[in-house]
Amino acid sequence: MTADTIARLKITLDDVKPIVLRRVEVPATLRLDRLHLAIQAAMGWTNTHLYEILARDTGWGIPDPDWGDGPLDARKARLIDVLEDVGTKTLKYLYDFGDGWEHTVKVERIAAPEPGAHSSTFDRGRRLLSAGRHRRHVGLR
Repeated sequence: MTADTIARLKITLDDVKPIVLRRVEVPATLRLDRLHLAIQAAMGWTNTHLYEILARDTGWGIPDPDWGDGPLDARKARLIDVLEDVGTKTLKYLYDFGDGWEHTVKVERIAAPEPGAHSSTFDRGRRLLSAGRHRRHVGLR
């Protein structure tokens, strides 16, 4: 795997009808705090609440020194490392603990980028498209 390797993720908002989903392509080496920002942009959230990214029984987010059993620091973990270390291709993304917006993040593929493609893109999902494919670029570094 190179630094340019891309992870294609399918993000589904759990327990809502009709289904709300987004597909996001991000660098596989993206830190989890930046993955949080990509999910925020893709879902249209406002980044005004706490979050946690879970892989099996391990969580990453914003650590709180007063909460000893809180999440690991999302700034210190990369997506590919979490996937390889935990041995999973499915993550949970929790946003706004009060309202409890839960998302399932599935890795659809990890591959070299397509020639000429931007490293971070997302499409809004089929339900929001009237014709063709709509893509917006997310500037993450």
